[in-house]
Amino acid sequence: MASSITLSSSFLPSQLSNSSRVQFKPHSTSTFKLTSFATKIRASSTAFAETKPTEPVIVEKDVRSSKNILACPICYEPVTLIGATVLSVDSARGSSLHCSTCKKTYSGKETHLELTVASGSKEYGDAMPLATEFFRTPFMSFLYERGWRQNFVWGGFPGPEKEFELMKDYLKPVLGGNILDASCGSGLFSRLFAKSGLFSLVTALDYSENMLQQCYEFIKQEENFPKENLILVRADIARLPFISGSLDAIHAGAAIHCWPSPSAAVAEVSRVLRPGGVFVATTYILDGHFSFIPFLKPISQTFAQVSGSNFFLSERELEDVCRACGLVDFTCTRNRRFVMFSATKPS
Repeated sequence: MASSITLSSSFLPSQLSNSSRVQFKPHSTSTFKLTSFATKIRASSTAFAETKPTEPVIVEKDVRSSKNILACPICYEPVTLIGATVLSVDSARGSSLHCSTCKKTYSGKETHLELTVASGSKEYGDAMPLATEFFRTPFMSFLYERGWRQNFVWGGFPGPEKEFELMKDYLKPVLGGNILDASCGSGLFSRLFAKSGLFSLVTALDYSENMLQQCYEFIKQEENFPKENLILVRADIARLPFISGSLDAIHAGAAIHCWPSPSAAVAEVSRVLRPGGVFVATTYILDGHFSFIPFLKPISQTFAQVSGSNFFLSERELEDVCRACGLVDFTCTRNRRFVMFSATKPS
């Protein structure tokens, strides 16, 4: 049964080189000391959060190696790293990943690892829906953190830092593990995840080369950024290049409505999550006054077919797609149009 929380003035979550070949190794055990935060959200014309540190939390868990999760996007078999001993932001350039099953090599770019199915094609290129191509443009990639994302506040989005505090409550069972920031855009949350120290590895994944370029530029501008705990990957959300059951957590911030097929993407999320792994995402819901618009459902379906962008009309739609793809324990938090929801891979 799904549970839903509507943000109000009293809402308080409980916890808010030398050339070499390296075969990705099994997981190891690590200990992390984490500081948690209690978050208070107040819903108004501009939602905001107040945070204060609480008692430190010690998380001891079996953590997968940061180097054994990537797979060939064609056959999903593990790939071998060539040209570097470890994967990080700085090691992508000059490195490559080889699939011994498909006999295909995926080359690293200056800013990211290229792991799309069509990677290496000289004549062929995938034609993606309008919404996907829109976010691949240099202009949109540059603008995303310089005005575009800030406007989300009008729909009830609390803002990146406050959203980060909110999602900690959902991610509490998997803190200390690895996390995929799916459709990361310019890496707004990827960088927050990496700097927080709450995860053993952060993978920033997007289909847009220009968004990943922006993420890389933002990282270079920050002093003492923990580059060794972050990798940038270009891939299709409907063909995730990860070993099945290899991820502890997946985050998709303001992204699911931009996926051409949310069900295909969530099915991939379910495949790559380990048992007990957590999927947490944000989007917007057009309910309330919007529900009085005649023929809204067929209009939304036609819009999705033409643009490749979706909008959801109820929390039940989100719960339904999660359940259909094998995820359970759906729960969500609302603030006007904004919704943060979570679901879990069954143990």
